[in-house]
Amino acid sequence: MDLETLRHGNFAKLGEAVTDWEQMTKKLAGLQKDAENNLKAKADKANWQGVNATVSREFITRTAAEFADAHTQADSITRILSDTRGELIGYRTQLNDAIRRAAEQNLTVVDTGDGTFSVTGNTRPDWASDPSGKTGVTDQKVVDAFCKEIEGILTKATQSDTSAAEALRLLVDQAEYGFTDASYADRDQAAKAVEAAKQLAKMAKKPADMSLDDIESFNRTMAKYHDDPLFAEKFATGLGAKGTLQFWTEMSFAHAGARGSELNTMKELQSNLGLTLATASFSDSDAMRDWKKDLIDERNTNFRAANSSSPVGGLGSQVISSLMRKGQFDTEFLDDYRKELFKEDKAAGESNTDDRWVKGYDALDLVFGDGNGRDPLEGLFEGLSHNPEAAEHAFESKSDLNHMLGTTTYTDRGESLGRALESAVTGVAEGDTASMAPPHSKAQVAIMANIMEAVADPDRGAALVTKGLGESFGDMAASYMPEISQALAGPGSGSAFLTNSELPDAFQGKRVPDVVRFLSATSVDPAGRAGIIYGESIYTGSLLESHMSDPSLWHGSREHVLQNIGRNAGVIEGIVGHSVADGQVKTAVEGEADYNSALHDKGDLAKNWVSIAFSGLELPAEYGGKIMGSVVGGTAGAVANAAVDRLVEAQEMHSAKDQGLYMSAKDLYAMRDSVNQQTQWSTEDALARHHVKLPEDDANDVVRNAVNAGWDASSEDLSHTKERP
Repeated sequence: MDLETLRHGNFAKLGEAVTDWEQMTKKLAGLQKDAENNLKAKADKANWQGVNATVSREFITRTAAEFADAHTQADSITRILSDTRGELIGYRTQLNDAIRRAAEQNLTVVDTGDGTFSVTGNTRPDWASDPSGKTGVTDQKVVDAFCKEIEGILTKATQSDTSAAEALRLLVDQAEYGFTDASYADRDQAAKAVEAAKQLAKMAKKPADMSLDDIESFNRTMAKYHDDPLFAEKFATGLGAKGTLQFWTEMSFAHAGARGSELNTMKELQSNLGLTLATASFSDSDAMRDWKKDLIDERNTNFRAANSSSPVGGLGSQVISSLMRKGQFDTEFLDDYRKELFKEDKAAGESNTDDRWVKGYDALDLVFGDGNGRDPLEGLFEGLSHNPEAAEHAFESKSDLNHMLGTTTYTDRGESLGRALESAVTGVAEGDTASMAPPHSKAQVAIMANIMEAVADPDRGAALVTKGLGESFGDMAASYMPEISQALAGPGSGSAFLTNSELPDAFQGKRVPDVVRFLSATSVDPAGRAGIIYGESIYTGSLLESHMSDPSLWHGSREHVLQNIGRNAGVIEGIVGHSVADGQVKTAVEGEADYNSALHDKGDLAKNWVSIAFSGLELPAEYGGKIMGSVVGGTAGAVANAAVDRLVEAQEMHSAKDQGLYMSAKDLYAMRDSVNQQTQWSTEDALARHHVKLPEDDANDVVRNAVNAGWDASSEDLSHTKERP
């Protein structure tokens, strides 16, 4: 910044801009509040049908989010502008003060152009007659001190001005259309993030020079900023797409076989780098669009470490995917990358996919943890599991879905595929225990139907459960318990088995055998079985609470709705029980130990399901709103939570046969009694909590008979759909 520019700077226009942005921010805050509390809140509660269920709901949700982003962006711009204006005014004051003090010492400060200046001593004619010869002599140390002071002021002012301009440009360029949710308290915060990114990108360009201490320092900075949009973009574009892939190739080669603290450091680096790139992927700036395109274009490039003696390194896709295991990447980027990878995987054929990616890369290890990163589909699936929208897009094609399921016979990608499928059909990202599960869309229900059909395939469907997918299938069954219940109950059961799914009856009719076989096959896996049990128990408890709290949901007697709910519990858990018994588990003790362990481990997750995993039930406002599909408040969900607690506590009740739940797969009657007892307890909870006056013995008798009838019917249902011993 030129001296005269700062010295005589008129920041009135900048002040007007700050005022305008402050007013804009206040207006947008009001619009954001209105959009969230009125527009979106009403849309969430509405019972959408037809096109409105997808188009209008999504449009309103996105519109409300845009208002929130608009307010955030305006607030960040306001803060950066205001902070910069304050800093520049401060530097102007410091500069004028320095010039004044220099003049008092007979020094003149002159702007010499192009950001330079001079400090020179003044002369007067009378100084020449001074006998001492000292008058008017300038002390060079004083001159140098003023030069240094003024130069420092101008440097800081320049940094303030340029860093603010860079931050504002990056901020505005984040979104090609609409607004960004990047938030900054002031210019300094944004500038520090950008500068940190520049420093890390500079280090990453010379990976051979990075010691373990350097990497740990690199990690600390990246851990601090990996969610910062400006930092993430500046790092990614500063390193470039090819440079990013080369950096991770070099790191994985140099630290292959890491142990102890070194291994922990590399795990952190992989996680932090992946999270940073995920954040960067959401930017729509020209530079980031080029970066994302270039990254995908490099998918078949052979990346080798500089010191590697092998001509074979890692494919770009292997490197890319190894960095997708953490964080949520942008949907459009995942769509583009996934299309290319799916195309190549399908071209290889189901039985050759492992050879396509692994053959020739035997020494490669791009993942500091589970697996080795050779199969890029594993990393892609992990990335999809953190982005439900992209996951849904990935499996809309039945052909693609069936191919990927089929490849699990020949690869180790089953568990990661399962997590991606869960995300696709539930709308909840892997590990997200806070977000509200959206109502199941038509696309999600269609994918779930295709999954059940694949698992129900008599030739090879059941084998999928043993390929790492069993637990995920159980979780999916839990999430779709409302639609499954309506399928098993038949047409016209929607008043009893509540849901706001867009296709609540999608599994009825000809799909019922698929539902039964799916539940049966999934029951073979201990964790899958636990998922079904928890899902049924939670759904039953939630149904009971809804119907007991609001009689208008069911136009009939309370006893009749209890009968429907009890029978459904008997059918679903009867399918599970008979399937386990039919399997004649050879290692019964070990099998039960695995199941009990899975039931216990899934307990904490199941409690989150009460809040987020279902999208079906509505409660009156006084009971906290939706039980399934929203965060539970007040008394809502208490019956379902109690059901979960009893299932978890049952692991400590082996000695009490009459109280133990689901302990013995060898005794069908014990299993039947367990679901009967659980359903009766939930009924008692619901009746008591909502002060419904039904004779206790009558209620228990209705439930007991209904569960037993459902249990017996489940055996017949199984016999109609599969061969049984």
